[in-house]
Amino acid sequence: MPELPEVQTVASGLQSVVVGKTVVQVEHDWPKSFPNSLQTVDDHLLGATITNVSRRAKIIRMDLNTGWAILVHLKMTGQLIYNLDIFPDSTTRVIMTFSDGTKLYFNDQRKFGWMILIDQTEIDRLPLIQRLGPEPLNRDFTWQVLRDRAMKHKRTSIKATLLNQSVLAGMGNIYTDEALFLAGIQPARLTATLTDEEFKRLHLHIRSVLQQSIDLGGSSRQNYLAVDGSKGDYLDDPYVYGRQGRQCKVCGSVIEKTKVAQRGTHSCPICQI
Repeated sequence: MPELPEVQTVASGLQSVVVGKTVVQVEHDWPKSFPNSLQTVDDHLLGATITNVSRRAKIIRMDLNTGWAILVHLKMTGQLIYNLDIFPDSTTRVIMTFSDGTKLYFNDQRKFGWMILIDQTEIDRLPLIQRLGPEPLNRDFTWQVLRDRAMKHKRTSIKATLLNQSVLAGMGNIYTDEALFLAGIQPARLTATLTDEEFKRLHLHIRSVLQQSIDLGGSSRQNYLAVDGSKGDYLDDPYVYGRQGRQCKVCGSVIEKTKVAQRGTHSCPICQI
């Protein structure tokens, strides 16, 4: 599933190409991908202009000048691709055509993703938005905020705690493993056992790996692509993720893959305690 860096990369890409575009046609082939009624589309989308694109956790938001917005969750295999000749294909669920003839394609091989049209005033009242924790790259996300929110889940592993979107918005398997490695913390440790110094290190490295991945365009594992169809480069040289059986870059021991929080988990048995 695309995590915070991938979704931010898509949102930033959309901001540069679709803001100011006016929607003149919408086609879709899968109701669960685009569950809006024809009347809602006619009233609030057709003829509307996109005014801004932003991200909250793993959700992309495109604001319209009608006071409504398009929310998109890519889920496992979703893509938002702008005006590439190779699309549409068999994975294309929604085609949005703009007044200048360009198109935005919402592709989703496994059909878990969705695109919904909603009144902007209702967004903050959505349960999936209300449940979200703080954004880890925001300035007000301090190590104390991380500690205090994490310590509400003392009896779970620190990895499970970080994957909990009510603790921290946008984290996923890749960057949780990477941040825990850099912080020197074993993923299976109970959250209650972490010290303040460990929370400080973890806070630092959560932010650093997320920003590093954004700078590299995210991680292209499975289906993820940026808006222009390009792949992200973060997983070209990860610290531990996907490196099971290979040498640790720091100590030379063998990177292990275990299961923590029901997820494949990568760690170093020496560097992480």
